[in-house]
Amino acid sequence: MKPTLLIMAAGMGSRYGGLKQIDPVGPAGEIMLDYSVYDALQAGFGRIVFVIRRDIEAPFREVVERNIAKALPVAYAFQERTDLPEGFSVPENRAKPWGTAHAVWAARHVVKEPFVVINADDFYGRAAFQGLADALTNTDVATTDFFLAGYRVVDTLSEYGSVSRGVCEIGEDGLLKQIVERTHIENREGTIVAAVDGQFLPLAAGTTVSMNCWGFTPALFPYLGRTFVQFLEENAENPKAEFAISTIVGQMVAEGAATVRSIPTSARWLGMTYPMDKPLVRAGIAKLVSSGAYPNPLWA
Repeated sequence: MKPTLLIMAAGMGSRYGGLKQIDPVGPAGEIMLDYSVYDALQAGFGRIVFVIRRDIEAPFREVVERNIAKALPVAYAFQERTDLPEGFSVPENRAKPWGTAHAVWAARHVVKEPFVVINADDFYGRAAFQGLADALTNTDVATTDFFLAGYRVVDTLSEYGSVSRGVCEIGEDGLLKQIVERTHIENREGTIVAAVDGQFLPLAAGTTVSMNCWGFTPALFPYLGRTFVQFLEENAENPKAEFAISTIVGQMVAEGAATVRSIPTSARWLGMTYPMDKPLVRAGIAKLVSSGAYPNPLWA
């Protein structure tokens, strides 16, 4: 059974200032999604599912149908604030979606096979897709043996501001022992630091971090549903609370409800957190194209 690629593309892009999901970065006008789908195609994925918002559906579909929908079968799921467990309603002060775990849960009716989750606005590198596809192909859909593409934190920073990352502790057996979401990770005069309890503490350059590149099975969805109820009971009145996939995975590992094997990658992450990141992303893509890693145009 070929795995599905689930792409979270419903983000608001508040720091970026627009729909970075469909902002061109390639030499022939390609968007970041084009490269992720191209890599997934080469790695043997069988289908693409996009999680988007209703209000961006028309422009998003227009971009996807130019090339991506011609390369692989495409389906859509919609992340809506009103998509809640029975008995819950959206608080008046809640303007944002509920977070990445909610985005994944939104695809529960569409995805029935092992799947890889990524962000729409990140470049992950082909090795990550190949490693996860190899791990998930023919995987039992009922297992909770999951996977993580592990990046070195030094390869995931922005030159223009701090970033948030899931900082991972990986055991000698390659299994995830703990993951903690850290905000305000940045390079300060040659030292990588992260905000921890109001202090900025050093973080080793080789520390494994999650870039929301996960390998799951549909066995995740019931757990997400149960923990979403708990999250809402505790946080429904907090307009900034995030139901984050990294938090849920960490909880499953702590409870013994899942194992997560890290698949290390040495790829240099490219992403557009801030508008100033775009020239660096374009330069990075151009370098890969000139090296022969990707054709130009991509979908020739």
